[in-house]
Amino acid sequence: MESHNLGESEGLTFFLARPEDYDDVMAISQDIYGGNDYLPCRYHSWMTEPDRLVVIARRGSRLVALESSFVVDGGKTVVVEGLRVCPTERGRGLAGVIQRFADGYVKKVFPTVKNKRLTRGDNPGPEKLSKFTYLDKRAILSLCGDSETFDGFVSYLKAKLSVSDGSTSYPLVTKRIDQAALKGLLLNPNVSSRLQLPGGAIIQDWQPLDLLESNLEVLARRNLSWFVDDSNEKDLFMSFHTPPYPVPFNGGSLRLNIDMFGTDASLAKRALTAHLNSVKGEIQSTVLIHIYMHPGLWEVMRQFCEGHDGVKQWRDYWEQLFLERELV
Repeated sequence: MESHNLGESEGLTFFLARPEDYDDVMAISQDIYGGNDYLPCRYHSWMTEPDRLVVIARRGSRLVALESSFVVDGGKTVVVEGLRVCPTERGRGLAGVIQRFADGYVKKVFPTVKNKRLTRGDNPGPEKLSKFTYLDKRAILSLCGDSETFDGFVSYLKAKLSVSDGSTSYPLVTKRIDQAALKGLLLNPNVSSRLQLPGGAIIQDWQPLDLLESNLEVLARRNLSWFVDDSNEKDLFMSFHTPPYPVPFNGGSLRLNIDMFGTDASLAKRALTAHLNSVKGEIQSTVLIHIYMHPGLWEVMRQFCEGHDGVKQWRDYWEQLFLERELV
């Protein structure tokens, strides 16, 4: 496929990424996210995903930066993902250059876009944060284990669940939900407040989506496994996991992301156990598990998961920030 020149700025030439750029993109992606990088697995699907623009920057013939822009919310919002700069070029402002160019190109292709959203796992400091509106945050519990001990860990959690405070006061009815029921739930005007959704949005594997019917099509493409627990009349809990996918960590591992929405700790424990139980047959070699949740749940979930010899906490408390700014 011939590369199409989109324009130039500050010594860089910009192109839409192509499948054949994969090796060059991977060459600038070494050690990103501590080996948790999703892009090696998702790059080729990004090339054909509707409403996604992936822009690369070259200095001469050398690829030096990439940014993906995914238009959601019925054309109102662009979600920025995958930003990366060649290690030898970092600290020179290239991230800002490609972001400005990509923003302008998005407005040209999708003139209805009004807002730019992103999630990030580090605090960039007050100067950078001042450029955005802070919408919300989620806490992240990260675990690491392997296929030999994973089944035992699930059994360990099941045993703890059966004796945890309050967990036997009502039936264990965490259940899968079909697409029709899911649509009815997500488009219910009360669901955001009942689940205390971060910024009023569903965040799927770092990708924020407003509760709109057009976004349900995006979620349907992700092959998610959903669980809903409404056994407690007062509380509602919803969660899903993205199918485990390969990442470079430790020479080749699996990453499992579990997104949780709701604030009831006993329901969170049941949901986590249900998700892990459902993927037991898919786990091979090392697995990194990232559980995204309301900050008020983090400590109780950490305690719920501790004490097993095979699956252990992988990193200390960290957060997912949800940011937005107007795209002008």
